[in-house]
Amino acid sequence: QVRLAESGGGLVRPGESLRLSCVASGNIFSLNGMGWFRQAPGKQRELVASITVGGYTQYADSVKGRFTISRDNAKNAVYLQMNSLKSEDSAVYYCKAEDADYFGRESNYWGQGTQVTVSP
Repeated sequence: QVRLAESGGGLVRPGESLRLSCVASGNIFSLNGMGWFRQAPGKQRELVASITVGGYTQYADSVKGRFTISRDNAKNAVYLQMNSLKSEDSAVYYCKAEDADYFGRESNYWGQGTQVTVSP
């Protein structure tokens, strides 16, 4: 299986920035799509941003223009640069990765989550 380790969360004030990192390890065959999700208390887990192997990105409307997702395929890593943070960005952020096996079958893997708190 693939193991994902997130880091970079913390407590910041509105308007400040954080950079989240996620590094995949373990039985990696071929990582495909990677992305970041978040879940706030009492809310559904939502997609924040995703990125393909080729670098195509998608963002939730709520973070467009403020967040930037990127990846380093050589390091099996994905990053999320979060600027102009708002209180509504507070959530546990989870890294997700798709890994294909020898036959091309894909499995989804999740990190343990990293807490992001934006508070005045």
